[in-house]
Amino acid sequence: MTVPATDEQRAARLASLLERLKTQGLRMTPQRLAILRALVMHPGHPSAEELHRALLRQFPTMSLATVYKTISRLKSLGEILEIEFSHRDNRFDGHNPKPHPHLICTGCGRVLDPLVPDLAALVRDLSERTGFAVTSHRLDFYGLCPDCRENGRG
Repeated sequence: MTVPATDEQRAARLASLLERLKTQGLRMTPQRLAILRALVMHPGHPSAEELHRALLRQFPTMSLATVYKTISRLKSLGEILEIEFSHRDNRFDGHNPKPHPHLICTGCGRVLDPLVPDLAALVRDLSERTGFAVTSHRLDFYGLCPDCRENGRG
């Protein structure tokens, strides 16, 4: 089961991102603010291209490079999580930048954040049993979402 972010959580996340970028000395242009807002307010895990398309109506001269530069800066600060794919556009999680599991539909590409109880305990156990100092992880589950199964896709 996944729990969507509330409006209050999204507003707090946006404020947190704005403050972090401000402390880094990054000038907050209207385009950059719109990218941040679109990323945080998006209900899922958008691609850079998806964000760009959504913002073109408001900023017709905004380049895709501007979106990628903002995403790159956020990623370097550890403020967004990039979900990399070999056969699809990479997606970005602006809500939860820490490593966490994903459910990925092989039909439509939809990405969800399932709640996985005891994940932290699993990571601790792996570290203890192997001696690895786990600094990050990626746990993805692939399958067909209910819509794709219902429509015979995939």
